[in-house]
Amino acid sequence: MVVTSEDRMSCSVHLSEDGRSVVILDQRKLPNREEYLELKTAEEIFEAIRTLAVRGAPAIGICAAYGMYVLALGEGKEDFHSFSSALEQAGAYLISSRPTAVNLSWAVKRMLAVVAGNSDKDVPAIRDLLLQECISIHDEDIRMCARISEYGLSLVRPGDGILTHCNAGPLATSKYGTAIGPMLLGKERGIDFRVFADETRPLLQGARLTSYELQRAGVDVTLICDNMASLVMKNGWVQACFVGCDRIAANGDFANKIGTSGVAILAKHYGIPFYTLGPTSTIDMACPTGADIRIEQRDPDEIRTMWYSEPMALPEVKCYNPAFDVTDHSLLTAIVTDRGIVRPPFDVNLKKLFAEPGENL
Repeated sequence: MVVTSEDRMSCSVHLSEDGRSVVILDQRKLPNREEYLELKTAEEIFEAIRTLAVRGAPAIGICAAYGMYVLALGEGKEDFHSFSSALEQAGAYLISSRPTAVNLSWAVKRMLAVVAGNSDKDVPAIRDLLLQECISIHDEDIRMCARISEYGLSLVRPGDGILTHCNAGPLATSKYGTAIGPMLLGKERGIDFRVFADETRPLLQGARLTSYELQRAGVDVTLICDNMASLVMKNGWVQACFVGCDRIAANGDFANKIGTSGVAILAKHYGIPFYTLGPTSTIDMACPTGADIRIEQRDPDEIRTMWYSEPMALPEVKCYNPAFDVTDHSLLTAIVTDRGIVRPPFDVNLKKLFAEPGENL
């Protein structure tokens, strides 16, 4: 697949035309308003990631890569040591905004590796190389999403009901997305599915973003509350579950938006295949199991006050608000990646994925 500048500019995260800022579609304002932000400082990029103005592991990685380039442009130091040190500090700062999403640290470290590997060059030349690298990261993600969508499409039949949780479409990635990519690719090819989108509390990404993307693409989508998934499955309306992932451990355990593990448990009970779809950059072979994944704790007011004209709980009520949960690999039918479909045993076949990419592992 040849990626064009038009492909990049159509994504929810891209570099501005003058190359001096990161442009993002503010996902906090959807579906009612489509507003774009231009990010130029480390603080602006950090806040956009932390507050979910940009979200979804691949999109965060793309944003961070472009962000490192923009920060390199603004870094006035022209000697290598000072320039490199300043970018390392900026990179560590950006990584701390969402520590669970492996794509964030992966993209930042990849940009820093360009700097470290070119200490023999002057700073302007390194800036040019950083531009090439962040564009490569974006182009690779577009191609990866297309391949993931192709593999995912092979797992379902026309007319199937598919349940998804959170948002893993173009807003969270690029081009087709991951978990809803097969549905969008299928629609392009005249293949229709019935999609059930969990609302995904407390931030409602499924309601605000997934149903928005699918409806606009002409896909048959039905929005359901999170606690309705069991009934929908029991009714026989769901033939597969497709979800995204923020980090996949070496044994196949994976972290995704809070509530994913509950959907997987229900799918196991009703005998429904359960798949996670994501790029190979989301697989962390240095992370042995899901127990080693750090779970981000978010502001309790996302439960108490967000979306409400008045608080829905007393201010002194304690709130537990983890951003993610970990789904055990025993609940997982397969992992769909850009390199192929990985089936159990995951601890064996994930290693093979990196050694011998193939369509069915």
